[in-house]
Amino acid sequence: MKCKITRNAAKVLLKEIEKPENEGLKLRVFVTHAHGDHAHYGMDLGKEQEGHIVVSTDKGIDVLLKEGDDFLDGIIIDYLYLPQEGFVITNPSKGNHGEH
Repeated sequence: MKCKITRNAAKVLLKEIEKPENEGLKLRVFVTHAHGDHAHYGMDLGKEQEGHIVVSTDKGIDVLLKEGDDFLDGIIIDYLYLPQEGFVITNPSKGNHGEH
């Protein structure tokens, strides 16, 4: 499975992951809702669980993904400042290029 984190997202995520209260936790991305040929995503920090795999990224952040979930394979995690500040998770390999 593949996962990409942009530079903007990595800066924000590392600040959170490196907090003492988050020691031992990893970024977890999950599908909140899937319909048709695309999905909507959520994320939090958690520990490894059965059925999840750890995907290492080039930004030094390990991501927990549910093994075998095609909607998670190839996701891109970005952090945008405009038009509204926040994380955006897309999966271009599944035709998902943003919210609809």
